[in-house]
Parts: sequence; structure tokens; C-alpha cells
Amino acid sequence: MKAAVFKAPGAPLVVETVADPKPGPRELVISVGACGVCGTDLHWTENRDTSGGWRELRAGGILGHEFAGEVVEVGRDIKDRFRPGDSVCALPFIGCGHCAACVAGRVYRCAEAVTRASPALMGAYAEFTRVGSAETIRLPAGVDHRTGALVEPLAVGLAAAERARFNPGASVLVMGAGPVGLSVAMWCRFLGARHVVVSDPVPSRAERSADFGATDSIDASSENVAERMHQIAGGPPGVVFECVGVPGTLQLAIDYVANDGCVVVAGLCMGADSFSPAIAVVKAIDLRFTMCYEKRHFEIIVEHLDRGRIDVSKLVTDTVGFGAFPEKFEQLKRAGDDLKVLLDPSLA
Repeated sequence: MKAAVFKAPGAPLVVETVADPKPGPRELVISVGACGVCGTDLHWTENRDTSGGWRELRAGGILGHEFAGEVVEVGRDIKDRFRPGDSVCALPFIGCGHCAACVAGRVYRCAEAVTRASPALMGAYAEFTRVGSAETIRLPAGVDHRTGALVEPLAVGLAAAERARFNPGASVLVMGAGPVGLSVAMWCRFLGARHVVVSDPVPSRAERSADFGATDSIDASSENVAERMHQIAGGPPGVVFECVGVPGTLQLAIDYVANDGCVVVAGLCMGADSFSPAIAVVKAIDLRFTMCYEKRHFEIIVEHLDRGRIDVSKLVTDTVGFGAFPEKFEQLKRAGDDLKVLLDPSLA
């Protein structure tokens, strides 16, 4: 099969022919219909320092964890549960299936879980990928593969919004209008926040946040975020979501949030960072980090998509095939107008 293969930090992905995946007894192989490019992958392919807590990405690895597709092979022990032709999406790891974490749908906490872009599991920047049956969710007829590939980033946003545990009517600031920030904004509005304000240094991205539930936006390149937030909501936000993930943004989030407020860190900063604890202490804020999601988040999102309760049609700004994918992947490492870019292996 064709796949976009990682070679070395800072080097472009290379489209090559690699061996097809084979399903285990309780696994599936799917034909990838669409796979989204995640900011984590963009940062990861540049990372040379594993001291920040992230494992080394080895040469020959295949990334891609936001995907949907069609079942083409079914493991011998689950032929009564799935069949070729089923349309599905899946969590991007495979757990043991029987520990407490797996049973609870928190597969990322399974001690035996395998994750994508590792020697044990290829990602979905490929024509085919292997998934665990316990981690797989069927897509209804009204949810196509391109929309199904958005379930994972939408789950990141939903889990982050839940982590804040805010009350209806809350005032929220979302730092960063990338796919995660926009997903957070959408769910905050869905869950009853009164003010959902999105800031971004790229004006066009900030302005487009209105399509995803934001009540206001701030051009962080030219406006004073704290002052604008006061003008919009009458005071500082009770909740700040840091969805940027670069050194310095955590301190900004702490500076912006109201006394007794909450900062939720959803941006993945791969390098060392620092902040002033005294400011957080004086404000008596809650500082929470969020990384992942549960299987229930995928199930909730698929149901909402099927029933038309959420509209994510404007999240995808480009779809490319393997021919254009390595160059597009490199372009996304620089700030621009794109939101979510999909790889469609069926395109030239």
C-alpha cells in the first residue's frame, strides 16, 4: 500500500510502498477514506528532544490518528460483529480490551495500549490501517468518511470543555483558533457558556470562529486581549482554554483568567516552559491539563453529527491526495489560513 512515511526530524514525509497491515483475532483493517492532519503530528515531526515527555518518533513511522474508512478485513474472533463494507471511525490506539481502563473506554490509560506511529501500529497516512474492534464506532449513513475523520479532533474539544466543569452562563476565552480551539469553542457554546471569545494572531482564523459557536473574536496580533475581553464580557473570563501549545501561552492564560477562575491547558507544548506561580496563587485559580478522550466522546459526537445537532462543514479547508500531501504537510507547519486539512488516499 501507499503511505506517507516519516524519515527524520525536520525532513518532509516521503510517500512509499509499504506492507499492508494484517488484523489480529479481534482487530479490523480499514481502507482509509480520510485522515486529518493534526498539529501534534506537525510538531512531532520537528521534535528532536524527548525530555519533554514525548516518545521518539522513529524513522519509518507512519503518523495519522484522525481517520475514518471502510472495513476490508475482519479478525477471526469478531466476524459476528463487523463485516466488510462497514463504515467506521476508531480511537487511535488499541488496548488490551479487558483492564479497567479499557472497560471504561479510557483506552489511552491501558498499560498495554499501542499507539499510532509506533513500530507496533501504523497510522492512517496510508491506504489501509489496523484498528481494534473495541475501539471502533460505526458511522451511520448520514456521516461520510470526511466528516468521520473529524470525530477525533471534536472529541479532544469535548473532553477539554467538560474538564473545565463550568456552569451555564460562563464567560470563556479560547486562545487559538486552530481545529482544537474551534472545537472547544463549539462545545463550550453547546454546553451553555454565555460568552465564548476566541483569540488568534491570524485575523482570518479568529473571524471564522463565529462559524463554530464563538460569540466574539479577538485579533491577538493587534488588539489587547485582556482589554477586549473586558469590553465584550464586562470583566476577565472565568475560564481560559490554552489551545496554542507554545512556550509563554500558559503564562498568558494565567494572566487573562479571573480570580478564582480555571485555566484548561489543551495545547501540546513539546518544549520546556515556565510561569509565575505567585500570580496563580494570588488569583487562587484552578490549573487543569487535558490530553485525551473516552470512547463515549466518540459515540456522543457521532450521534450529534447524525442528528444534525452540530455543523462542522466549514472546518475542512482542503483535501489532498498522496501526490500533494508531503508539501501540504510542510506548509501547515507555518501559520496560515487553513483549519483542517484531510488526506484522501483515493485522490491522485
